[in-house]
Amino acid sequence: MKAAIVESVGKVVVGEVPDPTPGPREVVVEVAACGLCGTDLHIRQGEFAPRLPVVPGHEFAGTVVALGRDVSELAAGDRVAVDPSLHCHECRYCRAGRGNLCERWAAIGVTTAGGAAQYAAAPAANCVRLPDHVRARDAALIEPLSCAVRGYDVLRSRLGAHVLIYGSGTMGLMMLELAKRTGAASVDVVDLNPRRLATAQRLGVSAAAAGADELDRPGGWDVVIDATGNAAAIQDGLDRVAKAGTFLQFGVADYATRVTVDPYRIYNQEITITGSMAVLHSFERAAELFAAGVLDPEVFISDRLPLDDYPRALDQFAAGVGRKTVVVP
Repeated sequence: MKAAIVESVGKVVVGEVPDPTPGPREVVVEVAACGLCGTDLHIRQGEFAPRLPVVPGHEFAGTVVALGRDVSELAAGDRVAVDPSLHCHECRYCRAGRGNLCERWAAIGVTTAGGAAQYAAAPAANCVRLPDHVRARDAALIEPLSCAVRGYDVLRSRLGAHVLIYGSGTMGLMMLELAKRTGAASVDVVDLNPRRLATAQRLGVSAAAAGADELDRPGGWDVVIDATGNAAAIQDGLDRVAKAGTFLQFGVADYATRVTVDPYRIYNQEITITGSMAVLHSFERAAELFAAGVLDPEVFISDRLPLDDYPRALDQFAAGVGRKTVVVP
């Protein structure tokens, strides 16, 4: 079958790989669409994936075409979205219900072959059936939405909070949509990209600007979310948290990224700094929210490119062009 392959650091090609064979409790999915994510850029630069080559793609949906011998809850022809999380279920974190922090953490498209291909294998337990009105070609958005849902689980945000989001790419816009639905009094967005800011305005942001200095909240924001992973944005965001407020590191930063914190201010103003890692007990809820129309795929997906164009799609994504880019085998 045809697949994108990260062969070595910085080298991505599209070529032929063996068709996947399902294990006893696995299925094979014919991929309808696979989204690109910041994690894919990290894999290309030699981070996250423990070894190369690997077929990337952890955001995907499609149709079940083959089943392992012990699979009874799915059938050929079922349309599914796939949770890429692979946990050991044995370590102390898994036993505590914190599988996203698994000591042997793995994921489809990161540690094993993923959905940037014509076919991908996945545990049956990781597949969520799609209702008839949801198109499989749009359902690649469910995985990133499940990460955003996890982020709001971490925040435990109160009604009436004033929220500031750094970044209006896919993840920042998803956090915007969830903030609106969790009772925020205002949601402001900061981004240097005017086209992305225009999308935030289209979705009903309270205010949008190239920098937080342009926004009128001198006391800071109750909730500040970084959805960029950029050191300058993170540093600025830490300084914008109001007393008793929370800063959420949601964007994926490079390993080498460093910022400075003010321990006395954190103590004296009771500021919380926290993070949100991938998916945890949130994939099914994200699928239900998606089916209910929490996101408009036509707004969020800006580019649908053929799998053959995966290397170019990755370059385009890295350059900040568009919003969510998906490849279509």
